[in-house]
Amino acid sequence: MLPRHRLSRDVFAALAAGGGGMDAMRELAAAEYSKHLTLLRGVLAAAQGDDEYHHARLGYDLLAAAWRKDRRAAETVIEYPAVGAWARRTIQACRAGLALPGAEPGRLRAVAAAAAIRARLPAEIEVAAIDGHVSLPSLGAVMVADSPVVVRSGGGRATVGHVEVPEHPYRDAPGWLGLRRVRVGSLDVVIDDLDPLRMPGARGLLPRQAASWDAASWDAALRRSWAVLERHHPVVAAEIAAAVSVIVPLSRPMEGIASTTSPDVFGAIGMSLPSDAVLGAETLTHELQHVKLDALLDLVTLTLPDNGQSYYAPWRDDPRPLRGLLQGAYAFLGVSGFWRRQRLLASGGQHADIVYARWRAAVALAIETLIGSGRLTSAGTEFVSSMAYTLADWLADPVTTEAEAAAQRAAQSHLARWRSVNGPNAV
Repeated sequence: MLPRHRLSRDVFAALAAGGGGMDAMRELAAAEYSKHLTLLRGVLAAAQGDDEYHHARLGYDLLAAAWRKDRRAAETVIEYPAVGAWARRTIQACRAGLALPGAEPGRLRAVAAAAAIRARLPAEIEVAAIDGHVSLPSLGAVMVADSPVVVRSGGGRATVGHVEVPEHPYRDAPGWLGLRRVRVGSLDVVIDDLDPLRMPGARGLLPRQAASWDAASWDAALRRSWAVLERHHPVVAAEIAAAVSVIVPLSRPMEGIASTTSPDVFGAIGMSLPSDAVLGAETLTHELQHVKLDALLDLVTLTLPDNGQSYYAPWRDDPRPLRGLLQGAYAFLGVSGFWRRQRLLASGGQHADIVYARWRAAVALAIETLIGSGRLTSAGTEFVSSMAYTLADWLADPVTTEAEAAAQRAAQSHLARWRSVNGPNAV
């Protein structure tokens, strides 16, 4: 019997205030782990009567054996973000009778093979390739000419076909593409540019072969950004270290930074290489909020079913459904808090005041829209009201007259541009 997860009142209140703390991170992570277990069992159930059921069964049984051999090693694979995305996509494909690339139930064998390797369990299992790669979640991949190939583990070594998996898999070796690992302070993440479902729906995914992919640059950029967070935003840093395990590289836009998350991959953040430390720290803070809210929404319903209504979001050029507006408001509440602290630094300056004034006003407008929509559940009303309570103190913070005026000009310019695209009567 899998555990049923109910969020404690204290944790719900802490998250609704815009933060959460370590208790919240632990509760959300435990719930998402159980979700992955449920999805893996769901893959097996959905594959009943499918040609792939036998392969899925072999994978499930090996995964269970790895769990019995070394529970933590197996959990590392089970909780890996892309495993949840694959399992969910596979269940949906099976139920709809669709054949979707990368959504085959037999891929459970790759999940199991990764767990067996981590657990040092003597095992042998055939694993199918996807687009010429055998990808082992949380470890790396091998390019192969034929499919399937046999993965073997035991005796202190592992092989994928004729390719040996290095003892320390987070590096390349002959025939082996290892995930990169960045460890600095309390941060311990892998840079995943290999798993086919590392960030579902994201645009601009950078593959390993991309000319702009530079592991050393990523290591240096994350170290610089992490120094900003640990030194000046330690509570946020602790939450990121607890909740985020994977960074998915994205193509760098012409200006600024690209970033994203997906509710299917708890613990993963997609982002382009930050051009400076503060931008990277702000982006991690922003996306952490989405990670938390996505996990919360798996446990608590905050909005009524979508009725097709869309709303103005002061940070987007397109109208947003209510749930999307809530996501943005929660993310920019975190960003506002980031700049509230950042502006107190000697290096903060006028720019920090302007950005703080801009985003706190934007969140206030979004909160007003959310509460006025009539489309929040009782839990959603409580959640957004708590956000508003946090923001009320921040709105009382003095900023310079010049900063306030610049923030208002930016807001007015955005609304005018939005109306030019979406219609003069759009709100």
